[in-house]
Amino acid sequence: MSKRIIPCLDTREGRVVKGVAFVNIKDAGDPTELARRYEAQGADELVLLDISATAEGRATRLDAVRRVAAAIAIPLAVGGGIASLDYAKQVLAAGASKVGVNTAAVRRPELVRELAEALGSARVVAAIDAVASARRPGSWDVCVAGGQEVTEVDLIDWARRVEALGAGKILLTSVNRDGSIAGYDMGQLRAVADAVGIPVVASGGAGKLEDFYLALTEGGADAALAASVFHFGTFTVGQVKVYLAERGVDVRL
Repeated sequence: MSKRIIPCLDTREGRVVKGVAFVNIKDAGDPTELARRYEAQGADELVLLDISATAEGRATRLDAVRRVAAAIAIPLAVGGGIASLDYAKQVLAAGASKVGVNTAAVRRPELVRELAEALGSARVVAAIDAVASARRPGSWDVCVAGGQEVTEVDLIDWARRVEALGAGKILLTSVNRDGSIAGYDMGQLRAVADAVGIPVVASGGAGKLEDFYLALTEGGADAALAASVFHFGTFTVGQVKVYLAERGVDVRL
């Protein structure tokens, strides 16, 4: 399969926002307008994350999903506060192609199996936020609640478990690198890619064109997700793809 480039729309109160390490949030625009822009630039897929849903104890806002889904034809993965099969079905009915689960799955892993059995693995994304472990040097701990709570769950163990439970894809975000534009965490990414057989999407830290190339080659990622560099005009999706194609990476131009 071709490698994919995926812009991410982190939303809060109906607006796209972006921070650094999940804090210091700045407004980045209207989700529907950005979705149309990225599709026109050649995005292969979009991710829409309601980043305050879990912290606020609510589910993803379906009105935002409907508006974005209606504006584009490319696949749309949606996450944020999805904690049950019933609500996952509502998100898909609102126009999403896939649902992403994170905190609710860590709290109750069987949720991943329930979703996979009912919806099919291809529609289930295990979104994993991870931070360098303070207690186990050289390892990573899984974070929940929008990156604000560090658990004792080991990243590699959790990646293998969600695959066994039926997740069709892993969206891996480095909390340490999120919004830093310092490059993806290549050690973390490679470790997960080597540990599982399902596709892994790299997230957190893209700042240079080379970062995308490294994630998709040395990092073993099947797709690279980014937000800041697209939202604030550093690159277009098309520029990233041309750069990759010129270096022999199979992408859809």
